[in-house]
Amino acid sequence: MSGYEKIITATLAGNPNVGKSTVFNALTGLHQHTGNWAGKTVGIAEGIFSADGRTVTVTDLPGIYSLASHSPEEDAARDFLINERPDTVVCVCDACCLERSLILAMQICDLADDVILCVNLADEAAKKGISVDCGKLGSMTGCPVVLTAARQNTGLCELKSAVVNHHPRKPSGLTGTPAERAAEIAGVCVSVQNGRDPTVRDRKIDRILCGRFTAVPFLLLLLAAVFWLTLSGSGVLSAALDTGLTFLAGHLRTALTAIFPEPLALLFCDGVIATVFRVIAVMLPPMAIFFPLFTILEDLGYLPRAAFSLDRCFACCGSCGKQSLTMLMGLGCSAAGVTGCRIIDSPRERKIAILTNSFVPCNGRFPAILAMLACLGLGRGWSTAAMVGVLLLSLGMTLLVSKLLSVTVLRGTPSSFTLELPPYRMPQIGRVIVRSVLDRTIFVLGRAVSAAAPAGALIWLAANVTVGGSSIYAHLTRLLDPVGRFAGMDGTWMLAFLFALPAAELILPLALAGGNAVSLADTFDIPSAFAACGWDSTTAVCVLVFTLFHFPCATTLMTIRKETGSLKDTILAAVLPTVIGYGMCVIARMMFR
Repeated sequence: MSGYEKIITATLAGNPNVGKSTVFNALTGLHQHTGNWAGKTVGIAEGIFSADGRTVTVTDLPGIYSLASHSPEEDAARDFLINERPDTVVCVCDACCLERSLILAMQICDLADDVILCVNLADEAAKKGISVDCGKLGSMTGCPVVLTAARQNTGLCELKSAVVNHHPRKPSGLTGTPAERAAEIAGVCVSVQNGRDPTVRDRKIDRILCGRFTAVPFLLLLLAAVFWLTLSGSGVLSAALDTGLTFLAGHLRTALTAIFPEPLALLFCDGVIATVFRVIAVMLPPMAIFFPLFTILEDLGYLPRAAFSLDRCFACCGSCGKQSLTMLMGLGCSAAGVTGCRIIDSPRERKIAILTNSFVPCNGRFPAILAMLACLGLGRGWSTAAMVGVLLLSLGMTLLVSKLLSVTVLRGTPSSFTLELPPYRMPQIGRVIVRSVLDRTIFVLGRAVSAAAPAGALIWLAANVTVGGSSIYAHLTRLLDPVGRFAGMDGTWMLAFLFALPAAELILPLALAGGNAVSLADTFDIPSAFAACGWDSTTAVCVLVFTLFHFPCATTLMTIRKETGSLKDTILAAVLPTVIGYGMCVIARMMFR
């Protein structure tokens, strides 16, 4: 490309669940990043691709149904199209329900001159006996039309070529509102083989998965299956990591001791390396299993149905049913769940969702919770049942606190919302594994390791630097010990929770590292290391409860501060779960001792 050649700007627009993000990812590959529009709280994804010797920058608008300003997403999308004036707008449509997609497309055609219709999900439409006449569609709309199946990378080369070689659309000659025009075009261009209803199969499945009496039991059974597989598989992976990391730690210790002075070598070996290895050993096995399973549920189209099943519960608590979606996002990462609260239109209900999001355990808390269940001596089946019980407890507490907030400091009438259930789709296992490993497992593990290294060094220094004849660590644990023991724990656990503020993944490794001078190999056998520190089943129960309900990590708190713009709300989001969790620990101590 010559230095004077203009870079093409393209924007993707479309309804939710039309595969727009899949098109964006397929076009841009790894050449993308995310951020926010200036002055907006709506996420933006940008990327680049090259075709026919030209470079194209692509912006992915949020999924919307209309350009009428009813939500922050629609407002931001309309303002972007008006103010930024991209060279080309690619309107991604659903071949399975073209008429609905065309309503937004007609609105976009009224704003932009250069519009390309990308009729996606062609493979699913073919399975349902639906065919789209792209020739007629192009002549009636005046726009170039490209038929794609982005999940199979079909039609993407043609789409790229259309973007770089596109010319302004021709007048269509159609008159009337976007909805009249969309109905007229779809009536001519869409045909259904043998007149069969393409949604019959999905409706039959939904009678069970979303049924009034079957939805919640099925959800519980599905969660039990996910956690049983996670518990079963993580044990095998942990055993392999035990052997490998113990072997590696021994060789690193020998090498570093020979190269560096002893205090510095011990700082690296017993502080940084040991803590990092503990984080990897504790976190990687469950994440490597849980995240792919969770991503499969997303690809199948089940997670929106789980949110639909929980909608009535949140409405009864005075909050919005969309909170169920942000709660499910929080299972992966609390910060992501807080950011996801942007989909809630009402400021009151958005604040309720933000303040209660950390009541659902994020991925960083799962290893400590699973470890405490192991320390209770439960079998695999009982541990699975207990894990489901933990999630039910977190759901119950989320609903209870939401209700309390809605009748006290955040009074108001709950709003309704429309949730589109996507069609059931067969997940692409290979892509699921790659996406869950790269986008979730490695990302979360990398963040935890980056926080673990300085935290490990800090706790080693605190344990080895003496003041007044005792280590700084001993002084801190003695100071916190009365607070911890009143709640069924001790100063070691209190300090571990405080030191784990950068990332919840550090709770268990830091407690084991500080609670007793055990070797790296011993800490992989968590029940033995737990007992060696003098902790019992009551301690395990109280640690489990406080792990479930305590202040969010620093990343989540910073996200809350950014989303709410309020230091007061950020402090409340930290204090609220901590006070509730500490109180529950006190009750648990009184019950079990």
